[in-house]
Amino acid sequence: MAGDITETGSLYSPFMGLIYIFNLIVGTGALTMPKAFGAAGWLISLVLIILLGFFSFMTTTFVVETMSVANARLRWKTREKQNEVHKATFEEKLHAAFANNHKKRVHGTPYSYYERMKKDDAHTEDVIEDEEENQSEEERRALLAPVNDPKRRRVDLYDITERVEMGQMASMFFNKIGWYLFYLCIVIYLYGDLAIYAAAVPKSLRDITCPVNITCNVKPSKQINLTNSSPCWGTAVNRQNAYRVYLGAFSLLLGPFVFFNVQKTKYLQLLTSLMRWVAFTIMIILAMTRITHGKGEGHPVMESITSVPNLFGVCVYSFMCQHSLPSLVTPIKNKRHLSLLVFFDFLVILIFYLVLSFTGIFCFKNKDIKDIYTLNFMDKCDPITSAKEIGYFLGLFPVFTLSTNFPIIAITLRNNLKTLFHRDGYTYPWIIDRIFFPLLTIVPPIAVAFGTDDLEFLVGVTGSYAGAGIQYLIPAFLVYSARKEQRILFGPGSINKHTSPFRHTFWVYFVLIWGTLSVIFVTVNHILTKS
Repeated sequence: MAGDITETGSLYSPFMGLIYIFNLIVGTGALTMPKAFGAAGWLISLVLIILLGFFSFMTTTFVVETMSVANARLRWKTREKQNEVHKATFEEKLHAAFANNHKKRVHGTPYSYYERMKKDDAHTEDVIEDEEENQSEEERRALLAPVNDPKRRRVDLYDITERVEMGQMASMFFNKIGWYLFYLCIVIYLYGDLAIYAAAVPKSLRDITCPVNITCNVKPSKQINLTNSSPCWGTAVNRQNAYRVYLGAFSLLLGPFVFFNVQKTKYLQLLTSLMRWVAFTIMIILAMTRITHGKGEGHPVMESITSVPNLFGVCVYSFMCQHSLPSLVTPIKNKRHLSLLVFFDFLVILIFYLVLSFTGIFCFKNKDIKDIYTLNFMDKCDPITSAKEIGYFLGLFPVFTLSTNFPIIAITLRNNLKTLFHRDGYTYPWIIDRIFFPLLTIVPPIAVAFGTDDLEFLVGVTGSYAGAGIQYLIPAFLVYSARKEQRILFGPGSINKHTSPFRHTFWVYFVLIWGTLSVIFVTVNHILTKS
């Protein structure tokens, strides 16, 4: 997100675009959702997740509209430069023609202006060809196709053909203060993201490898409750120390990647996507099987106001996609019904979250739901969930998927930190660029993970503050500023085919008020709860 305009990459169908968006949204947040649902109550959870899903869809359409205006702005600037080149070329040829004509007349040989212009046609074509190199591949294909080719079409001013990241849009439409606040919000969110990943992987490994002596015939009330001080590897190492050992190994293995540049490959993305689908499907089927066999132990309350702040943060975090939309939406070939397709995607994700969470809270007791939901399916006393292979697969699922994402998010944070502190005309010294910024990236989240392994808290705080800024406030300010610039550059009658269905200014103000009040409510509730 720290870079300027990046390459669009290979194009894909709208269906593939929906799959990519689905895979982006459904991630770590979904693993913490059942516990948050059980704590807040089924009724409040149902109402809040529908409401937050609606707001997230609205701000997604805001980001898409801003992307279209950013593309129009870039296209307009390109055409302005082309006009300047044509004008300069014309004036140059005009002066040259008059000079040569005058010279020919002096020597007694007439030389017409028309002949001079005709002679320079080849030069004009060279200029046009140089300018067309600045156009996107899609525009060139549309403009250079034969006249009778059905693929030939007029490129619309608002076509989304250039991938303009949110950082670039913030530079276009925000002033200096807004630009700093944008990057500050992004940096805080990415720090929280890394802390969540750094805590989730060691916690999963600890719960898988620490032996638990459970006697299946003993009543649950007489079972030993596991705490951080409970023994793990004998009496010498307790569960808390085992978690820290795994966290240290995790830091040493994946931390060094932040000193280099790595990218997520297509095949790695397909593998993690397949594991995600398989894992969530298994959890839903096992929970529903347990309920239908009369073994469901969950009796969730209807509402619990004190748990709403964490639920809010978890839901915001679980619908997060706005920061990565440019890289996902731009390569879609046919964007004619983009808003409708995105709405369908959000509807499927909402149903998916509801099925996952409601089967979880009615399958397990509220106090037994883990903050990493996959760990609930490792009960060796339950005949339905006691399959060792399934338990290990679900337990290791967060380890594999989160470990592959950790270096990429760390490098993204490192690049954003460099952009945040960069000054025009200044080059970072080698030790600052290669040593200081990587350490600044990796040390704080690892330190937070060493301090707490409470994933519900980490997800709740990250989603409630930085997540609310990225998902609500930034898209609303972006689309407001973009619409204002659109009217200035292209006039009030200019029609943007990617305009959000929520085109009235009322919705922008509504999102801003909602986001601000939500953050205030969460903060006050946290203070009162601790008091």
